[in-house]
Amino acid sequence: MAIKMFFARYKKRAHTFYLFVGFLFVLVGTGACTKAPTPYEWNLPNNIPAPTVPADNPMTVESVKLGKKLFFDTALSANNTTSCSSCHHPEKAFAEPKAKSVGVHGDALNRNALALVNVAYNASFTWAHNGLDRIEKQLLIPLFNEHPVEMGVTGNEDAILERLKRGDYPELFSAAYGEQTPSFNNVVKALASYVRSLISFNSAFDAYAYAQDDEALTEQQLKGLNLFFSERTECFHCHGGLNFTQSSKHSFQPFGAQPFHNTGLYNVDGMGGYPKSDMGLYSVTHNKQDMGKFRAPTLRNIALTAPYMHDGSIATLEEVIDFYARGGNHAGSHNAYRSPFIKSFSISKEEKAALVAFLQSLTDEKFVEMHASSKN
Repeated sequence: MAIKMFFARYKKRAHTFYLFVGFLFVLVGTGACTKAPTPYEWNLPNNIPAPTVPADNPMTVESVKLGKKLFFDTALSANNTTSCSSCHHPEKAFAEPKAKSVGVHGDALNRNALALVNVAYNASFTWAHNGLDRIEKQLLIPLFNEHPVEMGVTGNEDAILERLKRGDYPELFSAAYGEQTPSFNNVVKALASYVRSLISFNSAFDAYAYAQDDEALTEQQLKGLNLFFSERTECFHCHGGLNFTQSSKHSFQPFGAQPFHNTGLYNVDGMGGYPKSDMGLYSVTHNKQDMGKFRAPTLRNIALTAPYMHDGSIATLEEVIDFYARGGNHAGSHNAYRSPFIKSFSISKEEKAALVAFLQSLTDEKFVEMHASSKN
């Protein structure tokens, strides 16, 4: 009797085991058992904290790979002619060498394309918006914006997603998110992951400041460094921190300031007003105190990202220094909104050359070469 009960239990358990094995084969056959994405490893110098990453979009090797392909693919635009890289050139530190970018239908945009350098450390995004605190939010603007049209996704969603079902995209989407069928939710996540991976900390300045290489900067660059951090020029007040902008946050500083400044670039009404075509942060908040305020961009790789200012109206670094040395444009007129940090200062020809030399020391040649050579 005991032997019969033993075999009965064995047959029952064996039956359950084979059912389980068969279920596994079904899962594998349908692709439901997928390999878990590989956590992304930040390659950061000593003393550089890791950036913050949203919990609902963790960095993985697979999401960065997918995001990179999407970034350089014209299939993501309405008429299959424009990619993210059309306005963000790797050889220009992901900026664009023109005053203002042009959308997919040839419409001129309002602003100069910002460099995509260390945006993983940004506390705010675009030139003037205090509500965009994540890359995922910012990406919705170039993709879906209608006034003016940039990538032109709105109204063309189905056609674009159909393109993303071809080639190796199903495999890439599956590896990154476990779903072969593309969705704009995953497109945005992947693009955000790739943009977050664009980390630049290998400039001559970084070698001097973080690798303790006392010979990394020339005597002229050191003179410029001292000018940059002096109370005479006040550059560091708006362009401080590890990313040379106050608008930054990281794992040691999870809550960052979102500083926007009126630099005195325009004064159309004699009171500090900006052109109606772009009034900066005021266009978002409708608060008069925000008239003409724009975010101070990072100065990393700044020598590669001309022209300058939000509208690309200043051509060279020398001209930028002249602009701030005279206290902005219309310096003698009343301007109720100009930042108190924007005030005139004296600077000699040699000092200006030294300040430019320091700004050039913020160029990360390895970063540019690596991304320019691997864009295809």
